[in-house]
Amino acid sequence: MPRWLKTSLHLVPIVIGVAAASVIGLLAFRSVVSPDQLQASSDAVGNYLQTVGGIYAVLLAFVVYVVWGQFNDARACVEREASSVVDLHRTASGLPPATRSEIQRHLRAYIDAVLADEWPAMAEGNEATIERVGAKLDDVWVEIHRCEPSNDCQHVVYAEVLSRFNELSDLRTNRLTASRARIPLAMRILLNTGAVITIASMYLMSVPQLWIHVTVTAALAGAIAHVLFLIHDLDDAFAGDWQVAKAPFLRARRSLERVTYQVDVDPAA
Repeated sequence: MPRWLKTSLHLVPIVIGVAAASVIGLLAFRSVVSPDQLQASSDAVGNYLQTVGGIYAVLLAFVVYVVWGQFNDARACVEREASSVVDLHRTASGLPPATRSEIQRHLRAYIDAVLADEWPAMAEGNEATIERVGAKLDDVWVEIHRCEPSNDCQHVVYAEVLSRFNELSDLRTNRLTASRARIPLAMRILLNTGAVITIASMYLMSVPQLWIHVTVTAALAGAIAHVLFLIHDLDDAFAGDWQVAKAPFLRARRSLERVTYQVDVDPAA
């Protein structure tokens, strides 16, 4: 299913549902309080709505900016980590054949585990699976530690492999940190409470024509619901409709399958 269609199927019912609920609330309110009763306080209500609406709009803009930044950071972490795996696989080709083969085999196993197991585990917060996949990267370190360079060239390559491995470990940590980043509960409560207050405040406006009052209230409620859906979706970068794609790791896996980095630097060969 295309991503835009999947998002639309989730978004449209929420926006319509919130807009409908706001209209039902407005009709119930107007059945008790008539516009004529609100006429005397219309100026005060207008100033109140301007203040509350402005504060809430700034809050929404700030949170959208934060979650969009977090989403882009997570996407960048995935790109860099996938590239780092390919670089380490390539650089390890300069090590002795036995070590090289084991390192490259464990790197392929690591990518397979990330794609098959760790991606859903990040969405579900399954730390046990994440730890199990991380152990496959430890297997790479064990093979690097066992390596015994036999000449100056291999010593240089070994030092570069160590550097690349440390970089890969850091990038993995950054990706997992990005997958755990969430808006605090207190902020979520503030966003939802602010939405209810802002929408309900529209009921206090003195609008004689019912259809105009219904239209502006429903439009405001739908717009706020849309923004809150966006915040919720982007807040979980690896589980939402617009989650970070696996594409960089898939490209890296194809790269390891397509290209054989077999550069034997052993003088005896």
